[in-house]
Amino acid sequence: MDWMAGVNVPDEVGQKSLTKALAEKRCIPVFLDEEIVHQYYNGYCNNILWPLFHYLGLPQEDRLATTRSFQSQFAAYKKANQMFADVEYNSKMKVGWFLHTPFPSSEIHRTLPSRSELLRSVLAADLVGKPEGVEDQGKLTRVAAFPIGIDSERFIRALEVPDVIQHMKELKERFAGRKVMLGVDRLDIIKGIPQKILAFEKFLEENASWRDKVVLLQIAVPTRTDVPEYQKLTSQVHEIVGRINGRFGTLTAAPIHHLDRSLDFYALCALYAVTDVALVTSLRDGMNLVSYEFVACQEAKKGVLILSEFAGAAQSLGAGAILVNPWNITEVAASIGQALNMSSEEREKRHRHNFHHVKTHTSQEWAETFVSELNDTVIEAQLRISKVPPELPQNDAIRRYSKSTNRLLILGFNATLTEPVDNQGRRGDQIKEMDLNLHPELKGPLKALCSDPNTTIVVLSGSSRSVLDKNFGEYDMWLAAENGMFLRLTNGEWMTTMPEHLNMEWVDSVKHVFKYFTERTPRSHFETHIEFGRLQARDLLQHLWTGPISNASVDVVQGSRSVEVRAVGVTKGAAIDRILGEIVHSKSMTTPIDYVLCIGHFLGKDEDVYTFFEPELPSDIIPAIARPRPSSDSGTKSSPGDRKPPSKSTHSKKHGSKSSSSSNSYNNNKASQRLSPEKISWNVLELKGENYFSCAVGRTRTSARYLLGSPDDVVCFLEKLADTTVPNSSSSS
Repeated sequence: MDWMAGVNVPDEVGQKSLTKALAEKRCIPVFLDEEIVHQYYNGYCNNILWPLFHYLGLPQEDRLATTRSFQSQFAAYKKANQMFADVEYNSKMKVGWFLHTPFPSSEIHRTLPSRSELLRSVLAADLVGKPEGVEDQGKLTRVAAFPIGIDSERFIRALEVPDVIQHMKELKERFAGRKVMLGVDRLDIIKGIPQKILAFEKFLEENASWRDKVVLLQIAVPTRTDVPEYQKLTSQVHEIVGRINGRFGTLTAAPIHHLDRSLDFYALCALYAVTDVALVTSLRDGMNLVSYEFVACQEAKKGVLILSEFAGAAQSLGAGAILVNPWNITEVAASIGQALNMSSEEREKRHRHNFHHVKTHTSQEWAETFVSELNDTVIEAQLRISKVPPELPQNDAIRRYSKSTNRLLILGFNATLTEPVDNQGRRGDQIKEMDLNLHPELKGPLKALCSDPNTTIVVLSGSSRSVLDKNFGEYDMWLAAENGMFLRLTNGEWMTTMPEHLNMEWVDSVKHVFKYFTERTPRSHFETHIEFGRLQARDLLQHLWTGPISNASVDVVQGSRSVEVRAVGVTKGAAIDRILGEIVHSKSMTTPIDYVLCIGHFLGKDEDVYTFFEPELPSDIIPAIARPRPSSDSGTKSSPGDRKPPSKSTHSKKHGSKSSSSSNSYNNNKASQRLSPEKISWNVLELKGENYFSCAVGRTRTSARYLLGSPDDVVCFLEKLADTTVPNSSSSS
């Protein structure tokens, strides 16, 4: 465990001594010079990250000065983190990262200039203390919530110390006949101290009988005294306290006692123990352990906790506390009255719940849970890694390609054949990514591969027909658009492969929702197959599930930057048998396919395209195609979507058992006719396991046999494959 010393130890002798002492506790100190500490901790952590994580936004006083200081502070922040990493670097080290506050919403976090760099750094950890996990570039980081606790026994034991008992006695005498309310906070913008005091003022206004029977003790520990905003806060609090004491106080008693300083541990425990009502009004708080400390000291008194719903502790102590919105002064004032007038039975019940939680969810238990979860995460990661497919054996794939007689290449498009895009989230690159373009270095290899009559290439993509036309119109290949729902040979017309039984009544209403969000989301785009940019994905999904698809037979597929709505059962794998049928029919293919290469960066929902061809799978999924022969007028041009291949291919056993086919109708733009098919029954695939290469691009969690890292790797492989191609060789298909 690395540990920042927390003190300035400038001399080498002192550093060696401290290092030796900490080694006994299995800790390693990291010694940072004062300038680095000032820049990274007081600067970047406290001035940039802390306000952002508490929804205060970035500093606004002098934007130019802020930008300049940000750069130097972030450089110091990176340097400090690097120093921690350098102290004990080990590639097999288990890394757990804990954030002592809820992570801000994306709308807040995306204002941070270094947002992508920070997030990717966090995802280098095995465990993030904050759903099951986040996958980034093939690495899975487990994400979980770990609410921290306190050393409750330390507070409970302190109440038995003679000095604490004596101090408690003095406090009871000092405030005899009055209920004691307590606030303990850092004098900080997020702590809601002005809101607390104003709510107390409103309570006194509306409850005259309580004015001489209650006192509010507010401990406000000064922080960041050199920051103008905090100086203003101090003046504001003092002004409000003075006004209320002048309005409701007497010569001998004041309703508010305000201290601008901290108390020592024993004095604080005594104060907690004599308090009747603790008031926590944080506007935003990661946890707020003051509420835990108060509960730990209340076993005798069983006082009431009023707790802001914006404090993290509200999730764990909410059942026993009175939860309030600190911005609602009227509500907080009413809660003060409820707490002061609460029956002893209800106080006992509420306290019992919270006391049990504080005693069982301690800081020690938190640490043990976190470390245990980290160990489990690493073990699970090792198991996952053991299941990660190996890299594509390119030489073997090329050798078997050259020896086969009828080859089928199925290629994805996006993140497979596309030009490279910078993944750091720069705006120009987002626009570039949306405008999908074929990798410029692939044009030669694709032309060479397409020129081989023994090779059939299918580009299978979720993209629209127009996108595929633009990128692949010049090549002699098959294009399967919108997850295989539309198909064409590049010198032919688009036809639909959509099964006739699909209910598509939901499409128009879903289009309406997508168009609504597209108009309101910069850089988003909308395609007929319904794909959408990521920024408003959550709101979009809520609109869909509560509206047009609430009772529809559809699947919603969410990608990294898209939301896609499909009819149930529409996947790339499900479309393959229909695509194969049309290809076999069009090419009058008589020789079985004996080599298949399937490469893509497919969504999990579409990975059935890999398993479709697995020779080891049950033989009844391998299709034997029965195709009708077109009638003499089938050459009539049809408009996109008019012509339909059979909705279901006939299946046979692997080794040639007989099969039959039903009649299938074709529509052209002149008339709809029922054609009598000529039945052909044979095995389209004679595929041995060693001649099948399924390969995922950039995804380690995959059902594919092999991996390639990026589109650049795909380019290199296809260039090698194209070099083995002999154009205009005699065809065997």
